[in-house]
Amino acid sequence: MYTPQYTNRQDEALTLLSPKDLITETVLYGGSAGGGKTFLGCSWQINRRLKYANTRGLIGRAELKRLRQSTMATFWTIANQMGLRPGTHYTYNGQDHVIKFYNGSQIILMDLGFMPSDPEFSRLGSIEITDYFVDEVAEVSQRAIDILDSRVRYNLINGVPKGLLSCNPTKGWLYADYFDAARNGTLREDRAFIKALPTDNPNLEPAYLEKLSRLPEIDRKRLLDGDWDYDESNDRLYYYDDLLRCFRNELIGTTAYITADIAALGNDKTIIGLWSGMSLVDVFMMEHKYPNEVAEFIRTLAKERNVKLSNIVVDADGLGIGVVGILKCQSFNNGGRAIDSETYMNLKAECYFKLGESINSNKITITADRYKTEIIKHLEVVRVANMDRERKKAVTSKEEIKKKHGFSPDFADMMMMRMYFELYPNYGRYAIR
Repeated sequence: MYTPQYTNRQDEALTLLSPKDLITETVLYGGSAGGGKTFLGCSWQINRRLKYANTRGLIGRAELKRLRQSTMATFWTIANQMGLRPGTHYTYNGQDHVIKFYNGSQIILMDLGFMPSDPEFSRLGSIEITDYFVDEVAEVSQRAIDILDSRVRYNLINGVPKGLLSCNPTKGWLYADYFDAARNGTLREDRAFIKALPTDNPNLEPAYLEKLSRLPEIDRKRLLDGDWDYDESNDRLYYYDDLLRCFRNELIGTTAYITADIAALGNDKTIIGLWSGMSLVDVFMMEHKYPNEVAEFIRTLAKERNVKLSNIVVDADGLGIGVVGILKCQSFNNGGRAIDSETYMNLKAECYFKLGESINSNKITITADRYKTEIIKHLEVVRVANMDRERKKAVTSKEEIKKKHGFSPDFADMMMMRMYFELYPNYGRYAIR
């Protein structure tokens, strides 16, 4: 029988994914094109199902069509080379997308993309699996992976859930949670990151490497060099290095402000920021609170820190209007008219662009590092939404971010609202008493 030949990087991943490793639960394998990501995932799934009877794996991707056309093309090639024959060793039902093996094991094929009719991925709640492989996971939201991970509890091998993710270098949650965490030594104990390059794969044709070398610079850095720190595109509001530079113990100004992004229905959280001038000095998170409870918290905070009522701004969209009504503070309307309405789509866009300018020019500091990871993650996903210079400047909508990344950028919105006071200089005299 055919035995797959693995590269050193693939062997490293398989060691972490083996039942003998009782610590590692999730492996992100990625770094470039041609690193053998799909081959690794498909062969791992096949071998697990053949070796361990009555287990259930899942192979997923953002779109079922692309899963069947791309990922599964590699899967069927490996199965054929291993001598597995349909009807004898396995059967495949193209309607329910389940591969059943002769020993009772199964592999479920599933699309993991966002569906407006299923924003909470309820379709994953009815399955129980032993392990999973998600190909091109950068196309899938973090929310989907979190829910999928919670479903790994069926006939676990040695009692340890296992998951394999593959991707090319990308920004967003994978960058923060795996790549950046791995190089900084803060990667969770149950996770592993393996960077694979095309040069690690001895089976690649030289012509393929030559083709990658001729790609435009950004694509070449990602797909050939495996560079995770590439500048993804010109849709960034702030550079990543400048964003990291904000986290330092330096106060810029002394006037106190409070900005609050109020939770809507669902999983959004109320995020409240306390500022000293242009320095974010404290951050508070509240969940499942009524407007009067949030208002009372802000009122108490303002009294303790001597914040003027005129220096408090609250997101007035949705439930936030109730908080504004109780406090009689400044209200922030995301879709409100921008001061420079000829340039910006709305007030939110104008404030985000102003925030970007302030971050890039080193005019903002963040001394509160309690939610550093969340702040970076949320600021990273807000991008320029309209690159057409003939149209007004806009930023990614909250709905689009939820769809793509699986979370709401509440920490970023809280920081964005600090720019309201730069656009609308406030000379109020009174503090809350």
